[in-house]
Amino acid sequence: MRDGGRDDERVDGVSVVPEESWERRLGYLPLGLLAVAAVVALVTGPGTGATSPSSRLAAQLVLLALTTGWLLWWLHRKPTVLSYAVRGLLALALTLLNPLFCIFAWIGFADAVEVFPKRGLWLGVGATAVTMALGQSGGAPWRSAPLAVLFLLLLLVNFLLAYLMGRYSVHAERTSIERKAAIIELERVNASLERALAENTALHETVVAQARAAGVQEERQRLAREIHDTIAQALAGVVAQLQAAREEEDPATGRRRVDRAAALARDALVEARRSMLDLVPAPLAESSLADAVAVLVEDWVAHRPADPPVAADAVVTGEVRPLHPELEATVLRIAQEALSNVAKHADARRVAVTLSYLDDEVMLDVRDDGTGFDPGTPSGPTSFGLRGMRQRAERLAGVLDVETEPGGGTVVSVRLPALERGAA
Repeated sequence: MRDGGRDDERVDGVSVVPEESWERRLGYLPLGLLAVAAVVALVTGPGTGATSPSSRLAAQLVLLALTTGWLLWWLHRKPTVLSYAVRGLLALALTLLNPLFCIFAWIGFADAVEVFPKRGLWLGVGATAVTMALGQSGGAPWRSAPLAVLFLLLLLVNFLLAYLMGRYSVHAERTSIERKAAIIELERVNASLERALAENTALHETVVAQARAAGVQEERQRLAREIHDTIAQALAGVVAQLQAAREEEDPATGRRRVDRAAALARDALVEARRSMLDLVPAPLAESSLADAVAVLVEDWVAHRPADPPVAADAVVTGEVRPLHPELEATVLRIAQEALSNVAKHADARRVAVTLSYLDDEVMLDVRDDGTGFDPGTPSGPTSFGLRGMRQRAERLAGVLDVETEPGGGTVVSVRLPALERGAA
C-alpha cells in the first residue's frame, strides 16, 4: 500500500520497503557519508589543525564541491570501474588534506563487490583500505617509523576485514540468487502439482461416473440374464403346460399339466427373489454343481414330449470340488440355456452334457444331434440366448465356443478358470 507518495508497504502490520525502493535509497548513501564526513572534518578542523592554513581549507572546499558534483552526476547510474576510481581518488585527496574524510572513503567497501568481478575485488578493497588506513593513522605515516608501522597494521586490518566482508557479501548474494531460483522452481512445481491435482480430481470424478454407469449396465445385464435363463423359461413352460391342459381330453393328464404349471410358477417366483437378491440358483443351494447338472438333465428329459423320444446323459469327469459360487451359478445357467435352446430349435434325439473338472479350469460341453444352424447368420435383436451365455462366460474371464452347421448338430462349449470357493 502506498500513502503520501511513500514506497513503503505494510505486510501483517510491518513496514516493508520494496527492493527497487531500497536500491534507490542506497544510491544516496555516498552523498550522505560525504555530508557527514564534511561536517565532522570541517567542524573539528580548527582543533586538529586540518584546516590550517587557509589554502588547505580552500583546497578541501574545492575538492568537496567537485566530489559532490561527481556523486550527483552518477546518482541514478549504475556504478562502474571509472566512477569508482574517480570517487576513490577524490576520497584519497580529501583524506590527505583532512584525515576525517576517511569516513566518506568507507563507501568504497560497500559497493566494491558490485563494481569489480570476483577476481578483481581485492583491487577495489585494497585501494579503499589504503585511504582508510591513512585517515585512521593521521594522514601522514611517512613522518615517523611508528606511524608507518601503525599505517601498515591498519591497512592490513582494513583490507582483511573488508575483503572477508566482501567475500561474505558475494556468498550471500549467490545464496540469495539460488534461493530465489529455488523459490521460483518450487512455485512452478506447486503450480504443476495443483494442475495435476485438478486433473486427477476431474479424472477421479470421470472414473467414478464411468464405474457407476458400468455398474448400472452390469446389473441390468445380470438381471436380463437371470430373467431370460430362469423366469422367462419357467413362464414359457407354464404357458405351454396350460395350453396343453386345455387341449387334453384326459382329465387326469390335464390335472398333471396344471400341477406342473403351478410348480413352474413357484420355481419362477423363487428364482425371481433370488435374482433380486443376487443369490445362488436354488439347485446349488443344497447340492454340488455336478449333482445340480445331473438333476437338471434328468428334469429336462422328464418334461420332454414322449414323441419323438429324446435321450440325454450327464457325465462328470475329474475330481469334483467346490468352486466359487458365482462360477458354479454361471456353469449351471449356461447349461440351462443350452438345453433350452436344444428343446426350442434343435429337434434332437440325443443330447450329451459333460462337466469336466481340470487342474485350473472347469469345462462344460452340451452336444446334440439336431438340425444345427448357420453360425454366420446374424441373430435378431430379440435373440438373447447365445449372447447371454457368452456374456456370462466373459464376465468370469472364460471362453464360450459354438460349433455347428446345418444338419450337423451343435456343440456348445465353455471354459472357465477354476476359482476355488472363497477366492476373491
